[in-house]
Amino acid sequence: MVSLETPVCDFGAPAIEFALPGVDGRQWTLQDCRGEKGLLVMFICNHCPYVKAIRERIVRDTRELRELGVNSVAIMSNDPSQYEEDSFENMRKVAQEFDFPFPYLLDPTQQVAKAYGAVCTPDFFGYNGQLLLQYRGRLDASRKQSAPADAHRDLFEAMAAVARTGQGPAEQIPSMGCSIKWIDED
Repeated sequence: MVSLETPVCDFGAPAIEFALPGVDGRQWTLQDCRGEKGLLVMFICNHCPYVKAIRERIVRDTRELRELGVNSVAIMSNDPSQYEEDSFENMRKVAQEFDFPFPYLLDPTQQVAKAYGAVCTPDFFGYNGQLLLQYRGRLDASRKQSAPADAHRDLFEAMAAVARTGQGPAEQIPSMGCSIKWIDED
């Protein structure tokens, strides 16, 4: 398992359109997902210990962000043939178990992950109301284990600022996680 850090935020980069199947049985687009004050696009999966360590916090933060006008969407781009835990059926189970308050989408061709430049799980892209990138950092200090309960909420605080001002913080700490499991193109 390769651990990677996300690149620095490319402030102002536009969100990229997508149309992907959700575990709820419907097709979701960027426009379906956006909130009045912004959108958090999360590349996650089921098997990654970095994601497992923060799932409850993702649910907490996305619920609170929704109240601020920032919607969220999670996209799973791993090749499920490499990890059965990342299958569509298991995505559905995880979304139900953790009561995800956001669409959980499958990127079967991995084209959406490639278009966004996603490199790991979790990889967070925080957009303002005009769908311009303002945050590309970590959720908090968690790694393969959850950070202490009182850890600074980097992503939540950044996206709350985006909801208020349209701009993310100049200083951002990269997210870290497992590399995306790309489809073998041999």
